[in-house]
Amino acid sequence: MKNILLMNKIAKCGTALFSSDYTVSDSVASPAGIMVRSASLLDAQFDPSLEAIARAGAGVNNIPCDRCAEEGIVVFNTPGANANAVKELALCALFLASRDVVGGVNWASTLTGHELGVAKAVEKGKSAFGGNEIMGKTLGIIGLGAIGRLLANAAVALGMKVVGCDPYLSEAAAKQLDPSVERLGTFEDVYAASDYVTLHVPATPETKGMINAASIAKMKDGVKILNLARADLVNASDLKAALAEGKVKKYVTDFPTEETINVPGIVAIPHLGASSEEAEDNCAVMAAKELIDFLENGNIRNSVNYPAVSAPRAGKFRVCVLAAADAECAKIAALVPGAKASAFAAKKSAYVIVDTDADPAPALDAIRALPGVRRVLVK
Repeated sequence: MKNILLMNKIAKCGTALFSSDYTVSDSVASPAGIMVRSASLLDAQFDPSLEAIARAGAGVNNIPCDRCAEEGIVVFNTPGANANAVKELALCALFLASRDVVGGVNWASTLTGHELGVAKAVEKGKSAFGGNEIMGKTLGIIGLGAIGRLLANAAVALGMKVVGCDPYLSEAAAKQLDPSVERLGTFEDVYAASDYVTLHVPATPETKGMINAASIAKMKDGVKILNLARADLVNASDLKAALAEGKVKKYVTDFPTEETINVPGIVAIPHLGASSEEAEDNCAVMAAKELIDFLENGNIRNSVNYPAVSAPRAGKFRVCVLAAADAECAKIAALVPGAKASAFAAKKSAYVIVDTDADPAPALDAIRALPGVRRVLVK
């Protein structure tokens, strides 16, 4: 029996995938796997039983991925599972940045008992909440991953010119873009060309604070900035100064902070990007499948701290070795008695699987003794 610890509410369509060989609960001890959404695990002390963590979402800034790698714990995410939900909210943000819908709705709610009557008061006061159309405007997308590509194609369909930059975009992914989307060489090129700038990159040491006084200065006057990625991408003080000066006309974010609520020109959405029913279901199902396949077969797909290694089983036993990138992986298969098949890959960390029909127990201590080996599991 394996225990799966739930750190957040996970959609039942995902937890239902675990067989009767598992106990899935928010209160189990000694878990083999953890499923999490937004709960922070950064300071958690993990039980030695823990083999894997599955994040039901794309971002993993709430998980100590490097520490997990060193402890031989595989961290999974669910790339693309919530992409459509975030794309749809990004389109909403695009419209909220263009027309003062929020301000208008809030104002209309104050008209009860108005001396002119609601209808006449609306006609008299509505001009204060006008705005511009998006057709013909240029949308600049920073990051053309799953969300950025969907948004780019949707914006083209709405009549916008779309430019973007993503230094990590593969040619296969680039082919998913509408042919009219122009890929530019640098983020600065995108800033200079765009009426709207939208952020779709992870928060890393390189991207934190990327929207600041210097980058804003490169943008058009009256630019509108959308941030449905991470709060840390934007320097809030610089952003508010640019709003006050009129350099930035509107900022729409899905990550409210103490600095960005109740600020004129800022629309703060309460982190709804991946909160659609469909996205939560998709993420839960993908996360559960990743966990089950690893816990039962040792296959790794969509890990953020170990390389992808997956193969059909070719023996009664499967030896799985988690190691540092410079470990002597080539020696592992030779140590396993009767090894029939093996596969390994290394990036920042290394992962090896070896299949055999013979009991691998006599070889396990020798494998653990190899330099760089962090953990050995038998499936």
